[in-house]
Amino acid sequence: MAKSILVSNVLPAEALGIIPREVTVDYNDTEAGLSKTELIARLRGKDGLICHIISKIDDEVLAAAPTVKVVANVAVGYNNIDVVAARRRGVVVTNTPDVLTETTADFAWALLMATARRVVEADHFARSGQWRRWQWDLLWGADVYGKTLGVVGFGRIGRAVAHRALGFNMRVLYQDAVRADVGVERELRASRMELEPLLAEADFVSLHTPLLPETRHLINERTLRLMKKSAVLVNASRGPVVDEAALVRALKDGWIAAAGLDVFEEEPKVHPGLVPLKNVVLAPHIASASFDTRLAMATLAVRNCLAVLDGKPALTPVP
Repeated sequence: MAKSILVSNVLPAEALGIIPREVTVDYNDTEAGLSKTELIARLRGKDGLICHIISKIDDEVLAAAPTVKVVANVAVGYNNIDVVAARRRGVVVTNTPDVLTETTADFAWALLMATARRVVEADHFARSGQWRRWQWDLLWGADVYGKTLGVVGFGRIGRAVAHRALGFNMRVLYQDAVRADVGVERELRASRMELEPLLAEADFVSLHTPLLPETRHLINERTLRLMKKSAVLVNASRGPVVDEAALVRALKDGWIAAAGLDVFEEEPKVHPGLVPLKNVVLAPHIASASFDTRLAMATLAVRNCLAVLDGKPALTPVP
């Protein structure tokens, strides 16, 4: 029996090219997400869905698409999908772990370094014509080498971030619900701590926790006030992990020194209080945005979808 798939957003041609000719593909070849009404209409009668994080797949969408057997998310996070509702309806949900780990860790470090050393401010200063002479006290930043890094969320990406800290001879603290193996702790020279003492001790805090009910606004006014006034916060996980209104106050009033953000509470909207601040580096959710990685993510999502529709186990099902 012929199979049909909805691809709800643009994907690389190389990834689409592995879909067999006998599979009917309804392809929304734009960056814009489908509205819920459009998504429901185009999912009708489909066997599978390949989507990005901008597509909200809730119980209403799933109820309107009883033929769908698999939702393949082109992301490691899957907070855009009601996984409980999907399981109740027998729908397999997949994500794309591993393939974006190193690229995302690289970018977390790019944010950390750019924020610590005020690279964006320096770039603007050099381009604007303000730089007329060498200055002793121009754009002093913070040293990274030998400092303390706190990693919140010690999964694949968090550990990759910690691994890079070895080259900077940093002390690594981590917070996670599950303790890492002793061998991993030894290899990464990492010590597990509860969140509050970690925030109090770390010079740099990098967030890599999934968005769950218990991690929403994990970083809030109370926890921000625990951090050092010289501390830098980096978020390359999910925007709602941070209470942005509280972060704006923290950056304005000097509770912490600076922040580097790749994700936001209401993407693509950026909290207006963040925009004019010089002590925050803002990026438009591009931590995994290298050519090789985005192609690998798309290809894995397609293969996940095809595997389930062929009656085989998904390559990377959501646990």
